Amino acid sequence: MSNEAPPRPQSPLQPGPSVRAPHRSALRPRSRRLPAYVYWRRRVIVAAAAFTLMLFSYYGITLGFALNNPSYGVSSQARIAEWGRQHGLGGFVTWAETEYNKLHPAKLGGTPQSNAVPTIPTVAIAQGAQPLAVPTALTTPAAVPLVVNNWVEGTWRPAGRLTASGLPAVYETFIRPDAIHTSYAVGVAWMDTKILSGQLYSGSQIPGGGPYPDTAPISATASKTIVAAFNAGFRMQDANGGYFTNNKMVIPLRPGAASVIVYQDGTMSVGQWGRDFHMTPAVASVRQNLDLIVDGGKAVPGLAAQNTVKWGKTLGGTFNVFRSGLGVTADGALVYVGGPGLSISDLANTLVRAGAVRGLQLDINTDWVQYTTYSGPIGTSVNGAQGNNLIPTMIGNSGRFFANWWTRDFFVMSLKPKYQNASTAG
Repeated sequence: MSNEAPPRPQSPLQPGPSVRAPHRSALRPRSRRLPAYVYWRRRVIVAAAAFTLMLFSYYGITLGFALNNPSYGVSSQARIAEWGRQHGLGGFVTWAETEYNKLHPAKLGGTPQSNAVPTIPTVAIAQGAQPLAVPTALTTPAAVPLVVNNWVEGTWRPAGRLTASGLPAVYETFIRPDAIHTSYAVGVAWMDTKILSGQLYSGSQIPGGGPYPDTAPISATASKTIVAAFNAGFRMQDANGGYFTNNKMVIPLRPGAASVIVYQDGTMSVGQWGRDFHMTPAVASVRQNLDLIVDGGKAVPGLAAQNTVKWGKTLGGTFNVFRSGLGVTADGALVYVGGPGLSISDLANTLVRAGAVRGLQLDINTDWVQYTTYSGPIGTSVNGAQGNNLIPTMIGNSGRFFANWWTRDFFVMSLKPKYQNASTAG
């Protein structure tokens, strides 16, 4: 019997004479590569997150700029709305404004507060014939004329600079919009176009496409004879019309569109393009906005219908909001209407009450409706400090047209040379 010990069993991890030790890599768990679509999905998510961050950063920066930019309006609400329309959110803004007006309808009944009715300093006017006959007192739709601040509703008072011989170029009054919304006061201005010369000032945003020789701010030289300034129409993408000025067709004019026309000699009127007016060398400017709301001395049919193309797709015509309009009388005087609580039908009816035979809607909403007269000796420069808004509820600063940040178009009415000198003014 042998005394040798039996051989030990060989460990599988220990090399033997005929067994090779496994490589270290064989001892590690083999890595599993994910499918390719997982990596693509990750890349897409990262790219989308980066894009979203950049997009929100852009919108945040531009919105912050808009909220601090007075050209976007007086109120934060208006500034956000203007920003939204400039950044492709016009449909949402219109919807929001519509819903807001549904939830905040115009008040019914009542009478205007005294601070909603204008007060105009008494001026001594010359005894002489007004070149154009001032219209008679307006008949209030509220049946009984209101008396506020010793001013009888519908009666006219002179406003702004007088001619060198002391004749008024502008008369103003106030009136309720209709027989239902009687707590609102609407302003009406009558302008003698024999005395006044009109001028369209163009803006870098409305209509855009400048620069223009006549733009804000109104120069010190031009201010020496200015009597009044007032807002123009909608943003051009909403105006359904064109724009011509300084021998430049900024936006093609639409036949049939309601138009404010200014001739080279300063004569200004309102009518339908292609019927009442045509392009001639005498035309200096044409500003179109929607369709006529007054024609033949009457409000046109269909104003109560929701025809967004004709009456403005931003709010249509049925909401009673701040609106403005311009009309021309049979003898050529201009009539401006602006104020709160107006449907488009009310606006047209007020223009007719003031004697307009043709009229159109201008801009709407509180931040954009403004008519201002200016006072001071002829030949002296003025600015907003000498301005007086048509009614106190017009919240636009009377100096906005003298500011270089004002980017919208507007109209300026100035004394004609004949009425700047006492020896020639009649």
